[in-house]
This record gives sequence, structure tokens and C-alpha cells, in this order.
Amino acid sequence: MKPEHRAYRTVDGNVRIGSVIYGIGAEIEDADGWVWTLTEAMDGSRSAPQIAAEVTARHPGVPVDSVRSAMAELREAGFVDDAAAPLPAGLGARDRVRHARGVALLRWMDLSPRATPWKAQLRLRRARVLVLGVGGTGGATAQLLVASGVGHLHAVDPDVVELSNLNRQLLYREADIGRPKATAARAALQALNSDVTVTSECREVCGPDDLIALLTAARYDLLVLGADRPPEIRRWANRVCLRLGLPWVEGGYRGPLVTAGVHVPGEGPCWECQRAGEDERRDLRLRPGQSEDAASPRMPWNPASAVTASLSGTLVAHAALALLTGVPPMQPGFRYGVNLMSLGDPVLQRHPRRTDCPACGTSPSGVRGRANGRGRAKRNPSGG
Repeated sequence: MKPEHRAYRTVDGNVRIGSVIYGIGAEIEDADGWVWTLTEAMDGSRSAPQIAAEVTARHPGVPVDSVRSAMAELREAGFVDDAAAPLPAGLGARDRVRHARGVALLRWMDLSPRATPWKAQLRLRRARVLVLGVGGTGGATAQLLVASGVGHLHAVDPDVVELSNLNRQLLYREADIGRPKATAARAALQALNSDVTVTSECREVCGPDDLIALLTAARYDLLVLGADRPPEIRRWANRVCLRLGLPWVEGGYRGPLVTAGVHVPGEGPCWECQRAGEDERRDLRLRPGQSEDAASPRMPWNPASAVTASLSGTLVAHAALALLTGVPPMQPGFRYGVNLMSLGDPVLQRHPRRTDCPACGTSPSGVRGRANGRGRAKRNPSGG
């Protein structure tokens, strides 16, 4: 049994397994008590035949096939891994020390029948991520991905570090003021984890063609969009990633509202579907001819703090890690987040795919996702 999923007996004799966290835990009826014996025997010190022999010896009326079937069901439910499984080729003793706590969390959240949680860490080691915009959200995301052990991270940003950035962009220091963000980010990220390959370039994306050029210059498994300008950049990213078949995540902060979006071409609605659905859901009660900016005013710069920037980067990084490793399973095509003014009212926006979507719909104007052999990422990696 995974140590994080250690079972216990309830007052009525049932077996609870997988902790009490929603989405993981389960409860098994155990009138005869043999399931409890089984979970105790599966402590990593016995082989499957030894476990079956111990259970049937203590409960003679239980067929050995029932014990084997129960072990298989527990494995399929994600509560079991192989305590004797070796570290996968491609990871070493340094990884075992550095990422032990992170892999334990992957093991806790992973409900797939995987022999060892280190397979998920190996997927991360082999991943290549492009982070476009390493300011508040993008900088925090880049830090978290590098700390987690992503194999190759390429940071792109056209700006230089300014004093006004330092209230929220924790990737930088006062000594970086005046330096290109791409250069300072590369140095900071490489110092955080020398096992990761970090590259960067000072470059501005002025249109879809620029983004295509960036994403096809190398093979990437994921785009992280941390840039918020020009205003059309999310639409560009959506169209380009649909064309290349490339998963992407984006996020940001608007006052106390911090969100992240998760998008995978061909799996659920695209960013434009989501945006259209959310526009329809909201009732701004605008007068005829009145701009949406009247209800949500735009300012030359977005009010933000280290808290909102770091939170948005954390949400984006969580989604990125889930897409890259398959842990936890994540159905893309949604936006999630937190409203710091109302912590009991979390943000979760999920709208259906639209057949009339100009980007991914079935109409002739829809852009259909297609792999180009370089930008295509592997999806649903939890299967092995």
C-alpha cells in the first residue's frame, strides 16, 4: 500500500483507504475482517503470493482468488505500487534525494496503476517547456517548474528589470535592475537547479507568426503564457496552439481575482470557446452601446502584489505539472482560481465546446488542430 494511502478501520468495521481527502479516499465494507488483514499485509515487505498466503491462513474461508482479485482492484484504484521497483533509467541517486518529497506527493495524488511514482518524475525530466513572459505569473511558474525538475525550460521576455517590478516579480533582485529579464531569469533559474537546462532569449512576440517561429524552433511539450500584452496574445496563443496541436496554460491576476486556464487542442473547449461561454454567463447589465470597460475598467498597469502574482504562477505551475506528468488527472478546457475577497467562493469556469467557435468549431472558419511533428506534445501520459 502507498504509505500516503495507509488504511484504517472505522467504528463499524469498514476499511477506509487513501486518506480522507476528497477525490482520493475510499471506503470498503469488511464484514469478515479479511480486507483489513490484506491491507496490513501489503506493507511492502511481502510478495503477492506471500500476501495471499497470509490472508488465507488467517481467514481459511476466503478463497485465494478473492484475495488476488482484491489486490488487483486496489492496484487499479491507484492505492498500490511496487516497493521494490528500481529507479527508472534516466534518474539517479541525486534525483532520489532532491525530489523525494515531490515524488511522494505525486504518489499521493496518482490514482493510476503505476508501478512506481518515479515514472511521473521521469516524464517531467524529459519535458521541454517554453515560458513566454517571465514577469509576475511567468516568473513564478518558471521557478516552480525548475524546482520540480522539468528537463528543459526556455524563457522568453522582451523587457528589462525595473524597480517597479520588484514588489511582485520574485525571480529578480535589486542588482538585476536594468538587466534584460531573459538574462536575469536564466541566471536565477539555473542557480535554483543546475540539473535543469535553462535557456532564454530577449524577444518580443508581435503576432501569430512570431509565436509559430518560437514554438517550432525546437520541440516543446507545453507553452506557458505569462505575457499579458499585446491584448490579443491569448487569442494568438489559442490559434497557434490549435494549429500545432500543443497544450498550453496561462494565468494572471485582476485585482483580487487570480486565475489560470488549461487548454489542450482536441480535448474540450478551446480558450475562445471558454471566453465566449463566460461572456454569455455574465450579466453586466450594460446600457446599449456601453463598453465592457465600464464594468471592468482598464488601467495602464494591473494592480498586483507578490501574493497575487505568486498565486497565479502557482496555479499555472500546478496545471503545467499535471499536463506534463498526468498527475493528478486533469480534464482540460477550463479556468480555475481564487477570489481573495471571498475565499469561500472559489473560481471554476467550464463551458462546453462551441460548434460555431471561429478557432476550433466545425464551421469552415474554425482552425483545426494538427500536429506538425515538432510542436506536438504527448497527452494523457498517466497510462504508462
